[in-house]
Amino acid sequence: MKNVNLTGSTEAPIKKQAEQHSEKSSKSQENVIGDSSPESSAMQASPPQTPLSEFPLKRILSALHASALFLDFDGTLVDLAPRPEEVVVSPQLIDTLRSLYDFLDGRLAIVSGRPIAQIDTMLSPLILPVAGVHGMERRDAGMALHYAPIPDFFAVQACALRLEESHPTLRVEQKRGTLALHYRQAPELEALCQSELTIALRDCPGMILLHGKMVFEVKPATVTKGAAIEKFLAESPFMGTSPIFAGDDTTDESGFEYVQKTGGIGIKIGEGNSVARYRIASPHALRAELFQLAELATLAQASTSVQPAQSVPTLSKGC
Repeated sequence: MKNVNLTGSTEAPIKKQAEQHSEKSSKSQENVIGDSSPESSAMQASPPQTPLSEFPLKRILSALHASALFLDFDGTLVDLAPRPEEVVVSPQLIDTLRSLYDFLDGRLAIVSGRPIAQIDTMLSPLILPVAGVHGMERRDAGMALHYAPIPDFFAVQACALRLEESHPTLRVEQKRGTLALHYRQAPELEALCQSELTIALRDCPGMILLHGKMVFEVKPATVTKGAAIEKFLAESPFMGTSPIFAGDDTTDESGFEYVQKTGGIGIKIGEGNSVARYRIASPHALRAELFQLAELATLAQASTSVQPAQSVPTLSKGC
């Protein structure tokens, strides 16, 4: 079993395997339309399927003191639902995140396409640092709010609303400076949605169209999850730590690229090509990993409180 540590270094065989896999993989279907943003170049490789028994989170508890954990929400922490408001957040997940947040001394943040207010509602009563709407709004560890300027993309908004009016099975979700057009209930309208939004986008310079899981999203090209993580890492308590980012969709690729460029770890949740070097099969599997990690962290904290001179224990290879 190969060892991996959260400072970003890996044993040569794993790292070499990932690099070779990336070189041999051909570029997947274009997920960013008409743009050269981070997301447009990211979907190039499929990460090796790492068995959960070899996944870093279970094996390197002792390295977490030097790490920061960034987590996407929909499709990563929680299972996707037909409508965004229908996702289910279990009390156990909230308790798990609270335990990890405490163990990491606040170095845990949600990085999501949802607005901050929605994340707060879903995770209530837990309040975490959050980058919402892909980074258009951000709440730092000190609970201060930061907002990116709202662009003018009226042509896209009008187009999406016309489509929704003509096809009631479509769903328009308007957020700060961005827009999502969901077609999960009408997959046969995918081509029409893409064509109409692409045309409307011509009148909105600086905006890009992303093709996610049964959704098209329009956002400023410069607003990415990678940029949001970078801002967190420039601030206390994240500064100087090695980032870990888990996500599942097109908009998460810029996050994978950034954390791996800085020596951190990118984790793709579910199927699909990605630049991330690791993969976990599903949100359910990730929740199980995080729950186990939280339990181990709690035990480690209890142990150090009884014996403060001892360091956090390292898990044996058999764990």
